[in-house]
Amino acid sequence: MVATVQRKRIEILVDTPLVPRIIAIIKKVDISGWSVIKIASGGGRDGRWDHDEVTGAAAKSIVLMIASEEKAGLFADEVAPLLESHGLLITIGNVEVVRGERF
Repeated sequence: MVATVQRKRIEILVDTPLVPRIIAIIKKVDISGWSVIKIASGGGRDGRWDHDEVTGAAAKSIVLMIASEEKAGLFADEVAPLLESHGLLITIGNVEVVRGERF
């Protein structure tokens, strides 16, 4: 079996216009890669929402990254002030990855 190492998988649900600010934080804490996934619709504590193709109102994205525990902690510390003010949802969990030196 291929060797794996433990890393952190970080997902953050964010209003799409805020994505560049999140990416700036990712770069600041030296996380080497990320993916942005556009979300069509969802729901939560404040009710259901849908992406409006015409205006972009309520457009949301998930920013996904894999990082070392240290970098995940730095990212969480940097993004913490935005959690309440921008209603962000962030999850951080353990994952096993192949080629862990890349993260």
